[in-house]
Amino acid sequence: MKKILLVDDNEYDRMLYKRYLKPQAGEERMELYEATSGEDAVALFQQLQPDCVLLDHSLHDTDGLALLGQLRELVPAHSLCAVMITGSGNEALAVRVLNGGALDYLVKGNFDRELLGKTVRHAIEKNEWRQYQASYHQELQAANQQLARTNADLDNFVYAASHDLRQPVNNLRGLFEEIKRAATFADPADAQLLQFMDKSLGALSTTIDDLATVVQENRQPTAQLPEPVALADLAADVLETLRPQAQDTHAVVELDFSNLPEIPCVRSNLRTILLNLVANALKYRHPDRAPRVAVRSYSAEGQPVLAVQDNGLGINLAQHGTELFQLFRRFHPTAAEGTGVGLFLVNRLVQAQGGRIEVESEENVGTTFRVHLGTAN
Repeated sequence: MKKILLVDDNEYDRMLYKRYLKPQAGEERMELYEATSGEDAVALFQQLQPDCVLLDHSLHDTDGLALLGQLRELVPAHSLCAVMITGSGNEALAVRVLNGGALDYLVKGNFDRELLGKTVRHAIEKNEWRQYQASYHQELQAANQQLARTNADLDNFVYAASHDLRQPVNNLRGLFEEIKRAATFADPADAQLLQFMDKSLGALSTTIDDLATVVQENRQPTAQLPEPVALADLAADVLETLRPQAQDTHAVVELDFSNLPEIPCVRSNLRTILLNLVANALKYRHPDRAPRVAVRSYSAEGQPVLAVQDNGLGINLAQHGTELFQLFRRFHPTAAEGTGVGLFLVNRLVQAQGGRIEVESEENVGTTFRVHLGTAN
């Protein structure tokens, strides 16, 4: 049952409104309360917390707009449900009424039972929806704050763990090197144990370093500003870093930045993206052919795109597509060493700039990554 507060100093008008608001068949019953002055209205409003206030614009002790302002101070912002009844259809007054916080207004003598009932019920529904939205946004904000705290705690944990583990691993590495130098084996096959230990220590050290890299990227100052990055210079820097891998695999890397020579981006982020994509193309090459990598840039739908295409092992996207950018997911664990951090980090950097990554791949044919870089903030 909805509570309606009628505020009007004219007894005849109050009687008319009460008769109009009597429920028809199938309508929800309304509980009506009456106030004949602004002072009474404020007192009853505080006591009843009505679902709607039907308020006359002209009262003997105040005017409706002033009373509306008083009522708005008694409830949370944007939660007052009020319908003003005015003596004229003055457009300027109607604007003042709505700007003053009323959800609707009616002109005396220009409405009947049906219009008054519809207006009041619509105002109540609108106010309930408004309050639901406010509550939902508050809950969403609280959830987002909790998620931010959880992510910060997780980053702090990973950073601390990777930092604290690095020294013990370095100690193990030193002990292992000493054992490898001094140990002798009667059976040559037992010497393979040292190779397994060396490989395991290397994998552990790489995992710790990659964890630290992910957290460090997340801790970078958010105020880094994008700048026009010359792709030819950036690619030359990346290829110089990957020169040993490219030479060992006899790789051919083709660059084409003629359509878009520069991309506005945080340079360090773009370098990380290109470095990881090209490094993966070399790492997961097909054993039957030398790697061939094509890197090009262009614009699509007003956004810069960086495409990296290879002729490597490819990925079964039907099977692994949803896991492609998850942390520590690897799809060719026997082909090369790694931790699966690279694509996770690339996707994280691209999404941070409001971009996205498209992937096309066919097993034993190759993969194409199209990085839509969005608009940097």
